[in-house]
Amino acid sequence: MGLFRYSRELIDKVMGARKRSSIMKKGELIDPMQKFTTIGEYHVGEADGTPGGHDYVLTVYKDEKGTLHQALSPESTQKLAPEYVRKFNDELGRYRAFKSKKTGRRYLVEDYLDDFVKNVEGHVRKGENSVNIGVITDTHFKDKDSIDFYGWNGLTHVREFSYLDQTGILNLKAHLGDWIDGSDAGLVSESELIKLRDSFKSDDVPYMMIKGNHDENDKFDEHHDLRASFPENEFESIMWPTMYKQARIQYVSKQHGVSFFDLDNVRVISVNTSDVPYVLNNKEQKKYDEKITLAIREDQIEEIIEILSHSSGKQIIFMSHANPINRKGSNALKYNGRSLHELLVAFNQRERGRMHSSSDVPPEFRLSNDFDFTKIKDARIVAYFCGHRHREDQYRINGIQYILFNCSALMGKNHSLTTKYNKNWDRKIDFDNEFAGYVVNVDLKKHRIQVFGYGAASTRRMFFI
Repeated sequence: MGLFRYSRELIDKVMGARKRSSIMKKGELIDPMQKFTTIGEYHVGEADGTPGGHDYVLTVYKDEKGTLHQALSPESTQKLAPEYVRKFNDELGRYRAFKSKKTGRRYLVEDYLDDFVKNVEGHVRKGENSVNIGVITDTHFKDKDSIDFYGWNGLTHVREFSYLDQTGILNLKAHLGDWIDGSDAGLVSESELIKLRDSFKSDDVPYMMIKGNHDENDKFDEHHDLRASFPENEFESIMWPTMYKQARIQYVSKQHGVSFFDLDNVRVISVNTSDVPYVLNNKEQKKYDEKITLAIREDQIEEIIEILSHSSGKQIIFMSHANPINRKGSNALKYNGRSLHELLVAFNQRERGRMHSSSDVPPEFRLSNDFDFTKIKDARIVAYFCGHRHREDQYRINGIQYILFNCSALMGKNHSLTTKYNKNWDRKIDFDNEFAGYVVNVDLKKHRIQVFGYGAASTRRMFFI
């Protein structure tokens, strides 16, 4: 690379001064090593904001396109391979944050999450019937190096959320769907799902993988008016076998995305609100666009009824991508959202009955399910977690607390799709509001749910059971 050794004080008077003048001075993920813009090697340490405050060799070099790069190698090793790398972004006028070559995580985000975990630990009770659930949603990973909207940052957010696995704070974690944006070609989106799956799965923490309305890749199909880019059950075959093979995750079948997890007297049930039949027309295009056809069908309802019928002694939380009803109590899905809510209310009221749909519902979405909850004892559905809306919200209907979580996907304030909630955050790449994630504490002894957020999320919300 034609590298030369420079003393730490030797700085190019032309190029270096010009680039340094444009470096942003605010933001928790911006570090003092931004000032090194001259090709060479430098000795850096704690004062420069190095990982863990250790001593490193900082190498500054240019690639074949003339773009500046920085690489950090431990000073204590003879290996030349760097541990952390980054490059200069002309649009930002600064280097991006350092990423670990091994984990793909930014070490400054790990430091940030360490502080977040300490805050959570200071507010939650340890012991029986105090359960911590990690929640992330709507990462919208797509094949684009975007600095102000959906892109590669979606995968980074999943990798960094999975850092919480190492902290010991979580009893369970869940991704509530829209893993991908669904706007890339089929083979690309399939590879994205595989990367996300491998970054999310854990040997330490049980996890749930919930399907979102973008995870069928219908956005690409809509934009290109071609045959379906995903074969039938593509998301399901990539994501769910990994989820279902866990010893701690229970299920009736492996077909619909319904699963449940028990810890003490808390039961968590996952639901698939993108339960749509795969039907093609004579052009091999889908009859139902899954982005806009949110639904729950009869077979999935039957599994939910079976799980609920064996839930005595449990305080139950449901989780899905989309909220089944809105704050007015109306149907928030295309099909059967209100019916699901009424089933949950029937469970809490120990009722027996039969579910049915009106005659104007297409045959694929009609319900005909019997239920009998009259023998259930000491059990109640207390809350329902969901994403999809790209904002935080909450409402309580018929005694069930609905809690909506903000999207982790970066939404810059100048994009037409950005919600008002995220415009108010003024989210920026490499700032501590770029991402969003949560730890939810369910404490049955204190009869409360606490939601702790990091990034573009409320620091702490509290709901009483």
